[in-house]
Amino acid sequence: MQPLPAPLVFAPTGFVPSGGCAVAVGNFDGVHLGHAAIVERLRAAARRHGVPAIALTFDPHPASVLRPGGAPQPLTTPARRARLLLDLGLDAVHVQPADRNLMAVGPEAFYADVLRGRMGARAIVEGADFRFGAGRAGDVRLLDTLCGRDGTELEIVPPLVVGGEPVSSSRLRSLVAAGRVREANELATAAYRLTGTVVTGARRGAGLGFPTANLAGIATLLPAAGVYAGRAVVDGTPFAAAVHVGANVSFGETALSVEAHLMGYAGDLYGRSLDVDFLDRVRDTRRFASADDLKAQLARDVAAAAAIAVRLGDRDRNA
Repeated sequence: MQPLPAPLVFAPTGFVPSGGCAVAVGNFDGVHLGHAAIVERLRAAARRHGVPAIALTFDPHPASVLRPGGAPQPLTTPARRARLLLDLGLDAVHVQPADRNLMAVGPEAFYADVLRGRMGARAIVEGADFRFGAGRAGDVRLLDTLCGRDGTELEIVPPLVVGGEPVSSSRLRSLVAAGRVREANELATAAYRLTGTVVTGARRGAGLGFPTANLAGIATLLPAAGVYAGRAVVDGTPFAAAVHVGANVSFGETALSVEAHLMGYAGDLYGRSLDVDFLDRVRDTRRFASADDLKAQLARDVAAAAAIAVRLGDRDRNA
């Protein structure tokens, strides 16, 4: 096996690696409740062995290496994914660069050289549908055989079923793509987030009395076109937001945009990175006959988004 590039390691300040670890391998996209169940069992295994609990994930998605353009659009950036996993109590998250060299490593070599060799895995925790190695040839049965040969503990966590269906990244992706962000959030460990750089737009919102932060460079899946209730944090202060995703059809535009009106914020965000959490859908995108009609609807959108942010914020605080 050719040497693999070192992973990017996310860990709390002061974390010192020790010999060995308990590890879970996966894409962990969206960091949903099923992933949380795996992390819970991983932490328990780490305590049994007196080692850190570590997730090994990949960037980009391995499918994008083999089928450029054919991989699912991600739900989380690597940094967001790592932060959410650390928030669940992991000691570290290793983000392994995915390239064709990695994709060519067979399952036995991946187990021996990466999991046991480089990471020193003393325990491995995976979901029942886990696949690994070149061509996804390895499954949990092979992993059980490999672990059994050298005494590595293996725990297989059954799928978490909510609403009669397993919780999965694919299920979250379908909900987000359909604009059903509240339902997606109920299956995830945190609200769905878009991160982008604030750029100069047409400034139409400011002219209507509702200035917006226009986000560019978004790397994750956009929800379906529409208006959403959201939340953004600027310099430690949270702001309720009304967010429009889609083309500004009232002005004859066809290009997609993401514009967030932060209620009560009056500063300058140009050039800054902004995180916007999506809480619920307010309405579909539609064309308005006049600027006055649009302005009146924007006022209703802002009121609806503010009420949703308060309601869901109260729910979060009481959780």
